[in-house]
Amino acid sequence: MNRRNFVAMGATSLCALPFVGFGSFQQKSAAKPAWLLEWIKIHDQQLPSFKALKVTDPKHKYVGGYMDDVEIPNPHSTSGFIGKACMLMSCSESSFYQSNEVLKEVEAAAKAMLQFQHSDGTIDLLATNFHSTPDTAFVLENIVPAYKFLKQSNTKGAENTLDLLQKFLKNAGDGLIVGGIHTPNHRWVVSAALTKLNELFPDKRYLNRIDQWLAEHIDLDPDGQYTEKSTNSYSPIVNRSLIIMAKGLNKPELLEPVLKNLEMTLYYVHPNGEVVTEASNRQDKGTIGNMSKYYYCYRFMALQKNNGEMAAMARQIEKTSTKEQLAGYLDYFLEDPTLWRELPADKPLPVSYAKAFPYSGVVRIRRNNWDSTLLSNNTGWLTFHKGNSVLQAMRVAASFFGKGQFQSEKIEQQGDTWVLRKTLEGPYYQPLDKDKISPDGDLDKMPRTLRKQSEIQQLETVVKIKEANNGLEIEISLSGTDGVPVSLELIFRAGGTFSGVTKSTKKDNAYLFSEQKGTYTVGNDSINFNSGKVEHKNIQLRGALPAMDAPTVYLTGFTPFKHKISLS
Repeated sequence: MNRRNFVAMGATSLCALPFVGFGSFQQKSAAKPAWLLEWIKIHDQQLPSFKALKVTDPKHKYVGGYMDDVEIPNPHSTSGFIGKACMLMSCSESSFYQSNEVLKEVEAAAKAMLQFQHSDGTIDLLATNFHSTPDTAFVLENIVPAYKFLKQSNTKGAENTLDLLQKFLKNAGDGLIVGGIHTPNHRWVVSAALTKLNELFPDKRYLNRIDQWLAEHIDLDPDGQYTEKSTNSYSPIVNRSLIIMAKGLNKPELLEPVLKNLEMTLYYVHPNGEVVTEASNRQDKGTIGNMSKYYYCYRFMALQKNNGEMAAMARQIEKTSTKEQLAGYLDYFLEDPTLWRELPADKPLPVSYAKAFPYSGVVRIRRNNWDSTLLSNNTGWLTFHKGNSVLQAMRVAASFFGKGQFQSEKIEQQGDTWVLRKTLEGPYYQPLDKDKISPDGDLDKMPRTLRKQSEIQQLETVVKIKEANNGLEIEISLSGTDGVPVSLELIFRAGGTFSGVTKSTKKDNAYLFSEQKGTYTVGNDSINFNSGKVEHKNIQLRGALPAMDAPTVYLTGFTPFKHKISLS
């Protein structure tokens, strides 16, 4: 599912009307730039691929609709076809311009959308959500602009299709003004959809519902991060939603949180153009993604604010994303030709810094061609990127009462060193006092909290990280109870080759590091790590997280454990 939202559009030709200010349009002819024409060609090439997914059985409930890759007819695939088809029908440069054949396909798909729609105006996300207000808002990302594109394409015979789309949209609006949400970003997705509906069919109920959500305030912390910290999914969605609302509701103040988030995100970019995802608390946590989802936002803000940093990031995203990824936002750029203008001059992007984001529990260190992320409340508390060679996570665990997987509640700065720590206790329990014993011997009535503790064992883990020798030096110390087995993991992204390590005989994709120096190389990029330590071969300790499905280097020992390892 492509969850995107759409910006405002005026009442006359899509390809000729720029956005001026908030809530107004004025006619102005503009030639499409070459890159935009190339995007149109990409969509032209993609549209026929929907044919294989179409429901063609005339007896099928969803005939005319479209299936996903597991052959389930659904409103998301169907609305995706409608959005793309109507967009291309509106552009004279497309081979599908004013196509009556495509119009027939859109009409059939529109009928299917009404079959997908419940009587309350909502649709289902069949993977998980049913009668879903937010997923209804997400499909409006396709249906709202599709209606506008088709209406303004002047395609002959489009009246019935427009009526079908209008019926779906108005039914959806009735659902959005009363329906609830699951997650913080849903408030802004729903509000953006209502904003777009209000532009088509002005209705005070839409505005009242938006005001209810806005009364909760935008959930931006002082770091500039949204609640979900979802850098590879929901943060760009929230930014686009707020831009839609700022423009459609004439509320320019809604651009301020967008700007703050984009400024923060400048420090969340790896040297190869990927975005930091490890701090997310949504499903994109630890995923690999570039910055293409932010392109529209950076370009919009660069032009809106004449901002050189925003412009420089937009240009960087152009270089680190595929044309197909960027073309996925063609509709935004057809709706707002002011985005076709040349970007302002670049202002240098931050490429050398050590910067803490305490509300997000993140420290970002970058020195030109390498960077690292330190994370609190995360068992993978350190990453290290050097080009395309990537240490995805560093983890440490001890077999201490089944709870020895280390993570730190916070990251403290002490001079030039970042410190993570955690203290654990492993107690034993005495017989209950007589007055606390249940006559029936039911242990549920005699919880362990009633027992006195004895022989309390302790384990303190301290990790100290500082910059050294064009990289990092990490000192790891575990102490308190002696003789506890320890395992330190260096978890790399697949695709590279090792030197200086020994393959484990106990587990696939696992390596022991006892030498002075090791390397992990992907193409022309190498991460160097030293030095090794192997005092035992128990790499899967009880109470530790299961090994990740990735090439992993292990260092092992016993408490008191103190070891330094360098990355460069």
